[in-house]
Amino acid sequence: MPDKLSTDSAEKLARDMDWNLLRTFVVLAKSNSITDAAEKMRLKQPTISSALKRLEDRLDKRLIDRSPGNFKLTQAGELLEKEAIEIHGAILRLNTLMRETVDEVRGHVQIAMASHVICPLFDNTLTEFHKTHPFGTLSIDISASRYVIDKVMARRASMAICLVKDKNPALEYKRLFREYFGLFCGPSHPLFGLENLTKADLAGHSTVSFVTDHMSDALRQVTLMRADADLEDRVVGTSANLEEVRRLIMAGLGIGPLPIHVVKRDIDDGHLWRLPPYDAPPAVDVYVVWNPKARLNRAEQAFLDMLLAQIDKTPMSEREYI
Repeated sequence: MPDKLSTDSAEKLARDMDWNLLRTFVVLAKSNSITDAAEKMRLKQPTISSALKRLEDRLDKRLIDRSPGNFKLTQAGELLEKEAIEIHGAILRLNTLMRETVDEVRGHVQIAMASHVICPLFDNTLTEFHKTHPFGTLSIDISASRYVIDKVMARRASMAICLVKDKNPALEYKRLFREYFGLFCGPSHPLFGLENLTKADLAGHSTVSFVTDHMSDALRQVTLMRADADLEDRVVGTSANLEEVRRLIMAGLGIGPLPIHVVKRDIDDGHLWRLPPYDAPPAVDVYVVWNPKARLNRAEQAFLDMLLAQIDKTPMSEREYI
């Protein structure tokens, strides 16, 4: 049986909590100082300081270490930030949920997506959803995969389509497709158009890549491919957006990785040239990610159900793109 005293304390906290304090804390947690948070919220510094003190007093915990030259969350602050983000996201969605009182499936589906996802299965789901639920609306926001995941966690997006480094146990994941990466150069590069190249021919050439292309992130296999080719360690250009990495490669800044199936037309049109290795290119999985704790509106739930059903009925062999 739960301790009655602790239960009573928790109920009192829920009853007395000013939710605006949590909203302020979410901003504070992402800021560098009280002044920084005040500027973001367009409030005066004493107002923010007072709100933080009231929240710390209410919880009887120090939430931010504000010693000289230091401004970072305490352990209690880190725990509160995670819960406050979820609470804030749930409150933001109340207005949408309250509007859904008609028989037709209505509502807005906000999809957070990594750049330039090419997936016929996903496109077919968009078509099916629009035909079946014409009153539903959709938007697709593009950003780096790690920010896409943050949006789903904070319930600012219905779902995500992205690369995944480490799976968060609070979220659900379903592999959408697998793509394979190769190395490419542009028309002005000295290796462009040359046949019978080997990996040795790439040694020492400059390189461009994605911001997530390093050993501790989602494109680890791509990082290993670049290292195996003995390219120059210094990366001369990076972007989180596939289109911009493609631009850097085509502009001749260096050799860079791209999904092979995405750039087939560029190869055919003479804008890109594929370089070794040609065998066993690194595979990267792209996932659908959603928050099981989020209260989805009817349109969001319908779209997610359609997409997952498409995945389940499509063999993995038909979801590998090379």
